[in-house]
Amino acid sequence: MSIYTGPVFDMARQQFHIIADHINMPEDQRDRLLYPKRAIAVSCPIHRDDGTTAVFQGYRVQHHLSLGPTKGGTRFSSSVDVGEVAALAIWMSWKCALAGLPYGGAKGGVTVDPTELSLRELEGLSRRYMQEMIPFVGPHTDVMAPDMGTNEQVMAWFMDTYSMYQGKTVTEIVTGKPVASGGTVGRREATGRGVVHLAMRAAETIGLTPKTAIVQGFGNVGSVSAAELAARGVKVTGVSDHTACYFDPRGLPVEALIRHVAAKRVLAGFSQEALADPASLLTRECDILVPAALERVIDAATAGDLKCRILAEAANGPTTPDADVVLAQRQEIFVVPDILCNAGGVVVSYFEWVQDLQQFFWQEDEVNARLKQILDRAFGQVTARAKRDEVGQRTAAMAIGVEKVYAAKQVRGLFP
Repeated sequence: MSIYTGPVFDMARQQFHIIADHINMPEDQRDRLLYPKRAIAVSCPIHRDDGTTAVFQGYRVQHHLSLGPTKGGTRFSSSVDVGEVAALAIWMSWKCALAGLPYGGAKGGVTVDPTELSLRELEGLSRRYMQEMIPFVGPHTDVMAPDMGTNEQVMAWFMDTYSMYQGKTVTEIVTGKPVASGGTVGRREATGRGVVHLAMRAAETIGLTPKTAIVQGFGNVGSVSAAELAARGVKVTGVSDHTACYFDPRGLPVEALIRHVAAKRVLAGFSQEALADPASLLTRECDILVPAALERVIDAATAGDLKCRILAEAANGPTTPDADVVLAQRQEIFVVPDILCNAGGVVVSYFEWVQDLQQFFWQEDEVNARLKQILDRAFGQVTARAKRDEVGQRTAAMAIGVEKVYAAKQVRGLFP
């Protein structure tokens, strides 16, 4: 029996065993690489605005600490459970290793719809969650970051709560904070910028000048990706979130969409024109497809119907293993796998952590230049490995990440 259940964890486990077979990992070593070192479940009671008390379930999973502290986001979502959080922590481990960062993977979350909370209730829940995590986290143990349903403000509340208990300001306990409270310039845009930078690298690799793109999911990552694509002259013809979907082959007004979401928090209500069926968005024709929403949105059937040239996986785990089998037969589609494609966020989070530890801060051009350097290095390693082993980009990327963690565990040994 295991506490790690559910379709997202099953997907992460299946992906791992595919890679373990690929690199000939001994059977007796696999569970040590796959299963998390630690999982924490907490109850987070808060006072609601109406005077009642509500209790929300919170989780934090730390996958491994063999290369350094664990690192990963905290999401507030009604779908959060310990299996999903564990899968995300595992993927973060391979991502950090692939990027060459001194971290293991972690992830956290609270099972709540944040849109149903007032600002005061959101602050109360954020502070209570961090308070419950204090015995298990620290700047050299586990460093948190934002994720779906959380943002810079939530990270500032996390940091302040931890600092109050330490009796001093500890900015390095979280990343993704506002610049005014120890954050780094360029962090909020880092994931989206990285997605588009790597999509354009993929385009160069296959000799494509991309003209159109579709972005599924219009949160921080999706909206920044759309803006970066538009800035490069790529028409964004389709966007969606959980409330609305718009498609126009002539291109959508990205900046106006971003302003609308900043004011209303959702795409719904932007316009009655260009409304489209969200179920069909992923399979519309485009040069670059950016799934930037949830896990497991591209299954085998969807993979067979894709009409893109580049699949840039901005979300974590958007493509199922059975879809990978289909994509392996579709050589015309270049897949930029999630653990590479969305690594920009954790790379600049690493920069923020380093700056906080040193109390020496960089300019944004330096942050962006270093980000591109790390992403380019990882992209080169993945494409070279894929060519050498005659495998897909995902297999190559995950093999590199898993091998690095495996080597670290082997060298350190098993204590005691």
